Amino acid sequence: MPHAQSPIMKQMHLVGFMHSSHVVLSHAIWRHPQTELGFLGAEFYQHIAQTLERGKFDMVFFADALAFPDRHGNSFELGLKYGAQGVVRLDPILTATAMALATQSIGVGITRSTSYYQPYDLARMFASLDHLSKGRAAWNIVTSSRNSEAQNFGLEKHLEHDRRYEKAAEFVEVVTKLWDSWQDDALILDKESGLFADPSKVNYVNHVGEWFKVRGPLTVPRSPQGRPVLIQAGGSERGKDFAAQWGEVIFEIKHTPAQMKAFYQDLKSRLGKFGRNPDECKILPAITPFIGETEAIAKEKQALHNELIHPEVGIFTLSSHMDYDFSQHDLDAPIADITVNGTQGIFQAARELSQSEGLTLRDIGKLYGQGVLTPHIVGTPEQIADQLEALFKDETCDGFVISPAYLPGTFTEFVDTVVPELQRRGLFRTEYSGATLKDHLRSPSVRPLAKV
Repeated sequence: MPHAQSPIMKQMHLVGFMHSSHVVLSHAIWRHPQTELGFLGAEFYQHIAQTLERGKFDMVFFADALAFPDRHGNSFELGLKYGAQGVVRLDPILTATAMALATQSIGVGITRSTSYYQPYDLARMFASLDHLSKGRAAWNIVTSSRNSEAQNFGLEKHLEHDRRYEKAAEFVEVVTKLWDSWQDDALILDKESGLFADPSKVNYVNHVGEWFKVRGPLTVPRSPQGRPVLIQAGGSERGKDFAAQWGEVIFEIKHTPAQMKAFYQDLKSRLGKFGRNPDECKILPAITPFIGETEAIAKEKQALHNELIHPEVGIFTLSSHMDYDFSQHDLDAPIADITVNGTQGIFQAARELSQSEGLTLRDIGKLYGQGVLTPHIVGTPEQIADQLEALFKDETCDGFVISPAYLPGTFTEFVDTVVPELQRRGLFRTEYSGATLKDHLRSPSVRPLAKV
């Protein structure tokens, strides 16, 4: 009798998370004995992109900020001395472009702020990257969160939280109009007739709004994806609505499976009011894997990593992300009920942890230094795959953002050991099925590989 076929399965998405820097989310990265400190050179980033492409990742994307961190105690001394997040940041448009030119299939995304760039400049930047990468560009939309960023752009104070989302909504509207100012077939390039382009298929934008006045059209022809992929990470009520309206990929940091599932259900439920199907938006929580030949070895790797965290660096970074000086609070008390103008979703997660688990500000600082509250997934490749499969099948996410504990080793180990296990179970692609990042984000249903 013929064997019954395995059931059709939905596949997860995998994204590599990076900073153009010596660290990513974990402060331990630059100190780790297996980390290569090549973060000022193009080859460092190109090797990471090639590794993730070998693992058939959807994309790699870069977080970014536009100021030196100095909110904690109104000084950058501690952060610079111990190498906190943000004291070095290359411009990610350049590292992402270097990655794109060294690869063929993997998507490349960068963060750009709607508060301190102009729509025309940004639209041209991403359309250009989409052409140079042959359709693999993504924009991580942020509103920025710190007064120190405002002060680098001639302002004294950053916009209030909801007002910056109002500005962001108009900003994205203008950018998409600019991307759409060229029709797909506007370029003719007929040498014999001398016709370069069809003027009837290129249009002015003529946008006039509260925040922006932009004439257009864009000087970059319609790019391979038309509109590059939009990434968002809004965690506040206003931010989640913004993400539901625009985001094709939603990056989130939640410390527990319960928090992941609540966010997933909430965000997916908001898509309908913007006329969107739930599958149009991929929600990907960050995780940091520690992989070992045995569970004991994996736990040893995690312990080594955690021991490398300077006790004050996490609180220093928390102050920076929240745009709030936590040096004025008791380290051995729970996080106070305060108002911050910074990253709302992560602060809410920190407050919930402090309250539900009785954690002090010192405890939260330690966790924050280990990875900005990103959960650690620890075990053998099979155990890691088990945990990711359970989260995926419980509808807590559409896949995962992999945040490294050391570089490039975390990515190499994950690609070489966990990805094959996910592929064997039919949970992840074995080959790219299309040429563009938008192609990667369409979820084909597949059958798991046959056991041998």
